[in-house]
Amino acid sequence: MRLALRFRWLRCRIPARLDGTTDMSTPLVLTLIGDDRPGLVAAVSHAVAANGATWLESRLAHLSGKFAGIVLVGAPDDKADAVIVALRDLERDGLKVTVERGGAAAATEPPVWREKLDLEIVGHERPGIVRDLTQTLKALDVNIEEFSSGLESAPFTGVEMFRAKARVRLPNGLAPGDVRRMLERLAGEIMVDLTLCDD
Repeated sequence: MRLALRFRWLRCRIPARLDGTTDMSTPLVLTLIGDDRPGLVAAVSHAVAANGATWLESRLAHLSGKFAGIVLVGAPDDKADAVIVALRDLERDGLKVTVERGGAAAATEPPVWREKLDLEIVGHERPGIVRDLTQTLKALDVNIEEFSSGLESAPFTGVEMFRAKARVRLPNGLAPGDVRRMLERLAGEIMVDLTLCDD
């Protein structure tokens, strides 16, 4: 079994406000799951817009006959409760909805420089690929911001392959080279081919 792993690093400035909202709005983080059918996204977006809230970010997917997703909504402070009630009413139609009020960074917190890494992993499917990668990153206190994965058939052979992409953020004081060295050590243990992309 061999894996191919690529990553590139980007230097980015993180603003004091990380939630995408204004000073007069409340960030709401939604998780959604239900039997997949047409109109689910329309129903959620209507509940959001009808109460004056704004759909900011989302990750939605179809998984084994289920619709699942996470959504970040910005709701006016005086309408946040109404948005929450409207979203929870969707459960009568079979869509399970949980809502959490998001946290905002302190307005006085200065912007900081952090490093980002984009990872891509491809290899023969086997138990433990995700565990080995994520435990290596956890040991470095690296935060996984985005992660997507799936199975696909290799061309010609039809062998089942695992593919994943991740975007991670490094803590202050950790250089991309430190991550590279740890992943190279991991590569030696589970036969990962690694290439650093600095563009």
